[in-house]
Amino acid sequence: MNSKRCNFLLNVLFVLSLLTSNVLAQNWPDHVVKIVNPYAPGGPSDNIVRMLAEGLSSEFGQQFMVENKPGGGTVIGANMVAKSPADGYTYLLATVAPLVVQAVINPALPYDAKKDFSMVAMFATVPNLISVHPSVAINNLAELIAYAKKYPGKLNYASAGNGTGPHLGGELFNSMTAVKLTHIPFAGAAPAVMAVLSGQVEVSFVNITPQIQHVKSGKLRPIAMGSAKRSMLFPDVPTVAESGLPGYLSESWNGLAAPQGTPKAIIDKLYKSVAKVMATSKAQDLLVTLGAESTVMGPEEFSNYVKQDERQLTPIIKALNLANF
Repeated sequence: MNSKRCNFLLNVLFVLSLLTSNVLAQNWPDHVVKIVNPYAPGGPSDNIVRMLAEGLSSEFGQQFMVENKPGGGTVIGANMVAKSPADGYTYLLATVAPLVVQAVINPALPYDAKKDFSMVAMFATVPNLISVHPSVAINNLAELIAYAKKYPGKLNYASAGNGTGPHLGGELFNSMTAVKLTHIPFAGAAPAVMAVLSGQVEVSFVNITPQIQHVKSGKLRPIAMGSAKRSMLFPDVPTVAESGLPGYLSESWNGLAAPQGTPKAIIDKLYKSVAKVMATSKAQDLLVTLGAESTVMGPEEFSNYVKQDERQLTPIIKALNLANF
């Protein structure tokens, strides 16, 4: 077969694939769509994705259901999606754990985090908040860094557990400032915050949600937000970056990822509806109560964001020698 004929056939196949994709998108969805949450029920991410599923159900007139598949440090749920048909009816609640952390720490990962998923949309971020017990004589980030340098290893910080986003945020802080805050892991955000409230641990690197009421009551002193911009709840609390550590970013991101090969037309259609749902007053009201932000990104931007997170966090994750989390 000559090259011209070969190129012609390839072009015909490409056009046919586009037409098939567009036809599928026009009829999609015609039955239940499943969003797999690789975490247990409860918590900010679960609340937000359930609100999103409810909004998408109304948007499409077809049920979007959330199925919790916890276990294996998010591996069980992520692998379930990776092995699902790429037909637009199964999605993963995508976070840093299954797409970045597990890809580094788990040599026996049953899926390829880089090749087995297509990013659909980011829909929300939950900032991590650095705070201290009021008895600690630290009022801002500069004082935190200065104290940690003067007394290496004396300050402890609490996180929601080994390998979690806040833990990585704490180690990123250590790396960028050349200080040593000692990590104290807890089995979740709530017990981590309680440890700081009781004075058992001096510093909190935990997402903002379980800290809101304690900051408002004065039981915790906020130092800096790990997000790219200030929180609407605490506009007077500066970000870490604007407090003298440019480039620092520590937030829990939430998105949707599809099995690789899911038709682009379906992905684009779903992204547009995600953006529409997240712009509603119902979504905005829920996010405010959780201290979360409506951070909507399309497939390409979301994919680039994940790659950037991967580049920043991989050296830190490797240095921690995490066997599991």
